[in-house]
This record gives sequence, C-alpha cells and structure tokens, in this order.
Amino acid sequence: MRLELESPASFQDKLVPKGAKLAGWAALVHALGLQAPVRHPSCVSQKHVLGSQREEGGFRLFDKRYQPGDQLADHLTFALRHETIDLLILKRAFEAVPKAALEAYVRSTPTGAQTRRTWFFFELLTGQTLDVDDVPNVKAVEALDAKVYFTGKATLSRRHKVRDNLLGSGEWCPVIRRTQQLEAFTALGLAERAAETIGRTGQHLVSRAASFLLLADSRASFEIEGEHAPRNRLERWGRAVLQAGNNALTLDEIIRLHGVLIEDKRFVFPGLRPDGVFLGERDHLGDPLPEFIGARPQDLEDLCAGLLAANNRMRDDGLDPVLQAAATAFGFIYVHPFQDGNGRVHRCLIHHVLAERQYTPPGMVFPVSSVMLDRIEDYRTALQNHSAPLMDYIEWRPTPDKNVEVQNDTVDLYRYFDCTQAAEFLYACVRRTVEQDLPREIEYLHRHDEAMARIRELIEMPDRLAQNLILFIRQNDGTLSKRKREKEFSALTDEEVHNLETIVQGAFEGFESLDKTDRV
Repeated sequence: MRLELESPASFQDKLVPKGAKLAGWAALVHALGLQAPVRHPSCVSQKHVLGSQREEGGFRLFDKRYQPGDQLADHLTFALRHETIDLLILKRAFEAVPKAALEAYVRSTPTGAQTRRTWFFFELLTGQTLDVDDVPNVKAVEALDAKVYFTGKATLSRRHKVRDNLLGSGEWCPVIRRTQQLEAFTALGLAERAAETIGRTGQHLVSRAASFLLLADSRASFEIEGEHAPRNRLERWGRAVLQAGNNALTLDEIIRLHGVLIEDKRFVFPGLRPDGVFLGERDHLGDPLPEFIGARPQDLEDLCAGLLAANNRMRDDGLDPVLQAAATAFGFIYVHPFQDGNGRVHRCLIHHVLAERQYTPPGMVFPVSSVMLDRIEDYRTALQNHSAPLMDYIEWRPTPDKNVEVQNDTVDLYRYFDCTQAAEFLYACVRRTVEQDLPREIEYLHRHDEAMARIRELIEMPDRLAQNLILFIRQNDGTLSKRKREKEFSALTDEEVHNLETIVQGAFEGFESLDKTDRV
C-alpha cells in the first residue's frame, strides 16, 4: 500500500528540518491522518548526516541512506527498526488501513523479522486475525529488544514465531526503555541496602523510625494536593499505606483503599466514577479549563482490568519492583478512575507494589511522597510530559454541572504509554529515601535518645517536657529562646539552661535537620 507522502513544512507544531521528509511514526501519522501524538518524530535528510543521525529542531534527523520509500510496509519497518515502539500509533495505523494491505505485506515476506513483529502486534492490539498461514519454521524474534527495553518473561507465539516479552497485553501495555539512568538505578541494590540499614538498628528504634517516616509520607501526600489534613485524615492515610501489600491488588481492593482514604462519602462517589473528571482550573463563570481529562466512565472497568492484569504480569515475570510500581501507579493516575482522591490512591499503589514485592523492609514505608513534595516541579513534569500531548486528541464539552463530557473514543490514549520518565523520577525518589531519609531518621533518633538520657541525668522532668526542650533548642540554633525560657522553663537556673543547651548541641553536632517540624 502506497502512502501519500508530500513533505509538510511543519508537523505537530514543529518545523520539519529543511530538505528532509517525515519517516516512520511521523510519516504514518501524517499520511493516514492518525489521531495520536508523535513524541519523538523522525525524518530523513536528502543529504548525508554526520554520524548517520542527529537531533535537530525536535526531530531525529537521519542520513539519506535511511530513506525508507513510500510504502506502508517501508515506514512500519523503519519505525520498528529505528524508533521507540509506540503502541498507540501502531494500533491506530492498523485500524486506518485495509486488512488486505497488511495481509499482502505479510505474504510478501512472511519470515522477515519486522514483518512478523508487525503481524504479531496487529493481532495482539486489534484482536483480529489476518488471513495468512502461520509462519513456517524460522528463528523466533523478540517483540521488544531486551537490550533496549525492560521486558517480561518471553512466551513464544508459535503463529508468528515472536517471543512476547511485553510488560502487558493488547488491553494495557506500558513501555519502559533501558536508559542509562534506569540501568544505574536498578544496579544499586536499594532494597538490600535498606535491609542492611535496618539490620544494624535495634527493633525499637526501627519501629519509631517507621512511625515518623509514615507520618512524613502522610503529610506530604496531602500537601501535594494543596491540603493540610487534620490528624484523623493523616491517620486514615497511614492505615491505608500500612495495609498496602496485605491483599492481592484487585479492583475491589483499590476501591476499598479508596474508601479508607476518603471516609466521608457524602460528596464523593464511592467507586468508579459515573461521570467525567478533569485536572485544571475554571474560568470566571466556573466552566472547566482542563489541563488533562481522565478516561471516559464507560471505559474505566476495561482499563482497570488491563492495568491489573499488566501489574500481575510484571510481578510474576520478576520485573524490578520500582519499575512495576511506576508503571502501575502512573498508569492509574492517567486514567483517573475516581471522582476524588486519585493522587493519594496513586501514591498508595506505589507502596502496595513495593510492599507486596518485599522491596521495603517489613512494617517500613519509604516516604516517597515527601520526596515528591520536595521535587514537586519534577513530579508535575513527569506527569504532564505524558498527559499534556494527549489533550489535542480528546474532544470534550462542558456539562451543565460545570464538569466535562468526552465525546470521542479515547480509551486507547490510556492503554499504551511510555513510562520511562516516570520510572526514572520514582527511582530517584526511592533512592533518596534509602540513601538519605531512612539512615538520617535513624541517626536523628540515636542523637535524640542520647540527649534525652543526658537530660534525665541532669534534671528530673517529664519526657514530654524534655522532648519539647530538645525541639525548642534545635529550632533556635542551639539555644533556648527567651520566650520559651520564661514561659515553660522558668524554673531552670541560668547554669542549668546552659548545661541543657550544651547537651543538645553536643548530641546533634554535625547533624542537619531533615525538617523543622515537631517529630516527637
């Protein structure tokens, strides 16, 4: 099948490099009029390119030797060979061309590696079967190159002689590329390092550290949403997180966790939402100005089923737990299946996967929400870099109740996504919790206990008062403020105050406070 490939001056708001023609995914989207973003478009120059390829103006510019031709098969082969896999574009291309054209392509070179991969992906993604015979005996190829992508355990598709090593299925499939950063993260052995830190620490201290880290995570998860939650809501979050991993992750379990997080159901529908949802602002009339729109309510059950099946496959195939957590949790937040509380459930799912895979020490929570709050712009970027380009392909209208209603079929926008950047962000958060937050929390408690013991040796006072004294001295750079001295510690002599300040200064010498909040 020949494609009409006139070279446009621009493509998806980017100027095409001079003297170059679109190739691969960009050529397919342009020629077939596909409704999908091309996140890393390619084009081929009419001239030689030093080093065979380079980045130019948002395009990957290839040397003229790479010119693929003008046939559908040419650009499918180019994309599968030279570009990052994009299952959304692939499925929409399959739906846009006659089956007969694809059948002719497969029959022309039935044993070709890219032909068999195309054929495999067609039947996987569309659920249809091409009218061609099973491939004859030939060496099997991988659906995804395991040197380029993180993959699952391969299962041979005998019909195509393709080893299915995807992280999901045709109903839901994330992709994670093997970047240098992720390769380095996965080699760190962070779970083992966390276990070693815990193993060197007494159980009582570990339990207290776990409580503090859980509280920090609880506070941060609400603050990310712009909320300062009261104690009872923080405790509900803590209960949900501590339950993470205890039960198999099913839709009923996710709905149950949502119910734990949002106890008051008077204004929030208790389950998969029956209406639209958007993230963004409103205009002066209260009408929506969405930055992103969640999946249509009629698609939620199928999307959640696909997400959960992919999560189970990644778990059973032994994918790195942090990568699994990223794919499951970020996939969930893109769908946005609840009316409210999606962000908190999304972060709770991270804890669920890490706990279920025994990545975190028993009873311990890595306070990833705290790191996300500290790196809130990076967090938003990780979310928006995937979601924002999809908005051009979501047709919606405002409803009478100031909500949104999606008017076109968008389900595939949520099924297939590249999770690489989100995985890099989450791994960076986990690394900080293991290398900094956990050991510093334990170190803080060691120093705090040392100060408490020495204070008791000097003066008899209730533990609560002694803890406050430590806090006040640390908050005031090693001295007790005049106001605190006159209000709560007026019974102390000047010499006693000086000695107490010296005790606290000595115990925390060289220690940088993790935060300025009351930790006791």
